[in-house]
Amino acid sequence: MADVRDDVLARVAGPLADRGCEVRTCTCDVADQAAVDRLFGEARSAMGGVDVVFANAGITGGPGFLTPVGQLDTIDLEQWQRVIDVDLTGVMLTLRAAARLMKPQRGGRVVVTASIAGLAAEPFVGYSYVCAKAALVNLVHQAALELAPYQVTVNAIAPGPFRTNIAGGRCHDEEAVERWAASVPLGRMGQPSEIKGLALLLASPAAAFTTGAVVPIDGGSVVAGKPVAITGG
Repeated sequence: MADVRDDVLARVAGPLADRGCEVRTCTCDVADQAAVDRLFGEARSAMGGVDVVFANAGITGGPGFLTPVGQLDTIDLEQWQRVIDVDLTGVMLTLRAAARLMKPQRGGRVVVTASIAGLAAEPFVGYSYVCAKAALVNLVHQAALELAPYQVTVNAIAPGPFRTNIAGGRCHDEEAVERWAASVPLGRMGQPSEIKGLALLLASPAAAFTTGAVVPIDGGSVVAGKPVAITGG
């Protein structure tokens, strides 16, 4: 497991180790090329290779254009670049490092966390996030084609609104939760545990004939195409 924060790694690794799992951790900023290469080098040294990669790291681009600070004419270029660096370039660096190990071994599974914000305009989230996730969808498609001859599959999960710790905990704010829930046909936000089944499926032999897929897990939001009320001013 890799994360930019040591305390998060320790908090998650401890219970897994208590359950008898062999857990290795590495502090890593996925936007740092050297750090990503070091991560995969350590994994190869410890385990002899890498069979499954879950590229799940991501940060928010702030609120969308329904608030003044999220509008096109107020985009902060420093924040924009950081989101692109983590959410897009970080995944590319992860895929590149994975490909270098998986091509020679002729096999592997890569699962990427995209977003339904990469499939259609999403007024609730910032420009940088929407753009990074949209590019990520094509990155997954491109990588899936390249790596298919090596029996390496590349697929993406596209979550809708989930109650995670992204956005500095804003997804736990009750007002925000109510707003998000109203946009979901199932009437609620998702819980992180509800991503587990799909992630395990795409990482397993059951998905051996699935590659290049981008699978929404969103309570029906994409198929509903539910309009968002937008007011000017």
